[in-house]
Amino acid sequence: MDVGEVVSIRGNRDHVLSRGHVCPKAFGLKELHVDPDRVRTPHLRGADGRLEPTSWEEAFAVIDERLTAIIDRHGADAVALYLGNPVAHDFATTLYASAAMRALGSRNIYTANTVDAMPKFVACQLMFGGMYTVPLPDIDRCSYLLILGANPMVSNGSLLTAPGMRARLGALRRRGGRLIVVDPNRTRTAQGADEHYPIRPGTDALLLASLVQVLFSEGRIDLGRLGPHVRGVETVEQVTREFSPETVAPRCDVPAAEIRRLARDLAAAPAAAVYGRTGTCTQRFGTVASWLIDVLNVLTGNLDRPGGAMFARPAADLRLVTAGRTGTAIGRWRSRVRGAPETLGELPLACLAEEIDTPGTGQVKALITVAGNPARSAPNSSRLAAAFEQLDLMVSLDLYRNETTQHAHVLLPAPSPLTKPHYDLFFGHFAIRNTATYSAPVLPAQPGELADWQILLRLIGILARQGATADLNAIDDMVAESLNRAVGGDGQAGGDSTVEPGGPERLLDLLLRAGPYRDGGQPLTLARVREYPDGMDFGPLSPQLPGILTTPSGKIELAPPPLVDDVAQLRTSLQRPRKHSMVLVGRRHLRSNNSWMHNLPTLAKGPDRCTLQIHPTDVARLQLGTHARVTSRAGVIDAPVEVTDAVRPGVVSLPHGWGHDEPGTAAAIAARQPGVNSNVLADGIELDPLSGTAVLNGIPVQITAAAAFEVTEANLDDR
Repeated sequence: MDVGEVVSIRGNRDHVLSRGHVCPKAFGLKELHVDPDRVRTPHLRGADGRLEPTSWEEAFAVIDERLTAIIDRHGADAVALYLGNPVAHDFATTLYASAAMRALGSRNIYTANTVDAMPKFVACQLMFGGMYTVPLPDIDRCSYLLILGANPMVSNGSLLTAPGMRARLGALRRRGGRLIVVDPNRTRTAQGADEHYPIRPGTDALLLASLVQVLFSEGRIDLGRLGPHVRGVETVEQVTREFSPETVAPRCDVPAAEIRRLARDLAAAPAAAVYGRTGTCTQRFGTVASWLIDVLNVLTGNLDRPGGAMFARPAADLRLVTAGRTGTAIGRWRSRVRGAPETLGELPLACLAEEIDTPGTGQVKALITVAGNPARSAPNSSRLAAAFEQLDLMVSLDLYRNETTQHAHVLLPAPSPLTKPHYDLFFGHFAIRNTATYSAPVLPAQPGELADWQILLRLIGILARQGATADLNAIDDMVAESLNRAVGGDGQAGGDSTVEPGGPERLLDLLLRAGPYRDGGQPLTLARVREYPDGMDFGPLSPQLPGILTTPSGKIELAPPPLVDDVAQLRTSLQRPRKHSMVLVGRRHLRSNNSWMHNLPTLAKGPDRCTLQIHPTDVARLQLGTHARVTSRAGVIDAPVEVTDAVRPGVVSLPHGWGHDEPGTAAAIAARQPGVNSNVLADGIELDPLSGTAVLNGIPVQITAAAAFEVTEANLDDR
């Protein structure tokens, strides 16, 4: 065995939160580390259009020259920044990417949030005063759990850090609790539930509004101890009066009697929680649905009580950094082309293509992408990929030359995750138990390898007009000072001799020192956390209201005006005819979420998972064979048919993140089972207006028979 060789990866049964459970992604890290397709050196696009290896010095010199010229000529808004989902999994990249965002000073900031969780963040910002103040179902003490549009047995919780979700949900039922799932698909979670309601896609907000209406009409409101801290109860009653079960049932396809029973059972349960995720977010009324979920938690007295919907108390709390962002953080500026409002500092990802390819003052001329593949994750992704070719400069920091980064002028290699330290900074805000764990890098960095944070520091230096050879230690000190001021710290992490004098450990130490926990009367430090390789356990979730509220009123805002206003549009939707016989929804697989996972043998093995799931009655009615053509107003794809009654009639389901058959990419394993890109079918025109989130579920489509297409070596050679 070579020194530094990874032999195996397994969970730590003594860890205070995971108890040995490991996400399937972790099992792929060994293969990711040695993957020959992984980018290991900087690449620069030459005159012939090909990406060729270059030195770090040359790569940063080109970025400095071209990026500075673009900003000088067109202003900072001519540069866009995109942060992908993996950023949230890396505390160092999270902190330094935020610093890069501030150094850039552009209004063209885009992330994966607006194809995912932004509706929940907006609802929590408006209700509780903070986007990270997110109620979590206290699963381990819950007696009744209503889940909408989520599949936690596969995701292990989304905005819900709960390792071993299958065992936790099983324990809920064994202790006499009930699990209710509302989802168009009979997911793995739905299969293990006491009840499953195959709702019509896109109508979750209607069902939730009807549940609220029943609680009011039957006198089942009980705010409990939170009564004095809640504003807007009367307004919620008024705006939901017209959503009776009898009115809503024909739209959402959940019988009126069942809606009433769900509301009664929820109100009567000793300890209940309502939880929704991606399915409830990526629809036209995603923010309204996310809001109504927590309205139900409040009205039944289940918010902030054991067994209900509670709040995490993370040891390193990002809310300290965003503490000044109170009230409405929507619409402070608008996108140039369609005038879409900013939300929590971001513009909708659906707007990025038009901001690049539409000429005029303020046009985006340069793009920096970090750990993302928006050419597969964004709506109308074909237009976005074409727009990339019009950029004067595109810089990408990534593991692979994928469908997005193949368009880069400068491709900067991200290091192997096994050479990085780890701390659950972002996900600690959504954990069902309060813990803190720091893990040192498993392996040393390879010769010539730079950490993500070092690369981002170099970009910060360029954006700060200090050039490509600026003193990184001085820039790092500036980042640390800025964070220290933001969290109200009174010292430097350098005072702790066990902490590195710079880098991400210093930033993490500053957050821990400013956090809620004390160690012998003194602030918690990273040095102390290091002493607990199995994690520090601060106990189960505990009540925190009203102390953590940061709304201008200091109360729970149950009826924020932007949400109340959008309920009027929800009411109007009741009058619209049901025109579409078939609609498309997404789905998640245990071993497939991010596109990079498709190039790792452990995660990619097995039968084709990028299939079009369709109900047997629809197959017969449409006379489909082995493949089907799916047509929306945005695009057309052909996909293999998987006949299953796991989807309801009138619904077809495709996973996202596939379509690995483009020339210019380098992912040999993914190319052998490329799948199709479902986001070709999402036009990006219809958005949830409050969050800017694209409608990715409930897309109207036409389904017809199509010829089969087999991936062969000849096809692969054409790449």
